[in-house]
Amino acid sequence: MNEYCEYAIQVEQWAEGISEQLDQHGLREKLIHRIQEVKGLSASIRDRLASEEEIVSLRKAGESLYFEAEQLIQGAARGEHNEDQRMKSIEPGKHTLPPLPYPYDALEPAISADIMRLHHDRHHKTYVDGLNKAELMMKKARDTNNFDLLKHWEREAAFHGSGHYLHTLFWEVMAPGGGRSPEGEMLKQLEKDFGSFGAFKKHFSEAAKQVEGVGWALLVWSPRSRRLEVLQSEKHMNLTQWDTIPLLVLDVWEHAYYLQYTTNRASYVENWWNVVNWPRVTDRFMAARKLVWQAY
Repeated sequence: MNEYCEYAIQVEQWAEGISEQLDQHGLREKLIHRIQEVKGLSASIRDRLASEEEIVSLRKAGESLYFEAEQLIQGAARGEHNEDQRMKSIEPGKHTLPPLPYPYDALEPAISADIMRLHHDRHHKTYVDGLNKAELMMKKARDTNNFDLLKHWEREAAFHGSGHYLHTLFWEVMAPGGGRSPEGEMLKQLEKDFGSFGAFKKHFSEAAKQVEGVGWALLVWSPRSRRLEVLQSEKHMNLTQWDTIPLLVLDVWEHAYYLQYTTNRASYVENWWNVVNWPRVTDRFMAARKLVWQAY
């Protein structure tokens, strides 16, 4: 199988994932023709020697699907489409691995397809599975009134749950063709709290590079102090602040970059800025700042 055929199969699988993601919001029918177009193009060239022009057409169709799906899903997150889906809860042990909102190679050259495949399909899935197991074991403890191992399962829930939620956000705050500077209210708040966008970017980058061991750099909104802050987290949940809302997160565990950058975390951080999805970060900021706590 040549690389073009492999790419076509990958895009077809990705389009199916987008379809499932839209279906969760009751939005699949709005893009059904676009989904069928991408899957049809993929199917037509996956079993034969395709031309470079056909691959370019497939890539463009995939990008169009991504951007249209992204707009619909962001609207759903703001409650614009389906309130029942937005308010739906997840029962203990029923978390699922969210599909990537773009093909594995969509963030190249900043992040390679091999890294994205390993990071999403294996590492993120491990956190989903770990969270589900921890929740079911805690439910079992409640049902049997046997809390002997509760401390262990609470720790597992904290580790795997934070890993699942942060990775879900991580995929969302990146996008092909990203990297432009923030605009509007997001930019104004960054300038107010950090002096300039450049000063914020420097602070965030240094925080990411200086995380000890494994962890994350995070831009958060504090509903109590009413300002943006940059934080670090070791693992997924240590050394960060409660009562804040993550807006932009960068994974600096070695599995996020080692295959491509080896030990050069600084280069990974620098290139990552080229795929930041500022419209999505701004949507989170606009929603988060509606929450107001008493300041002390």
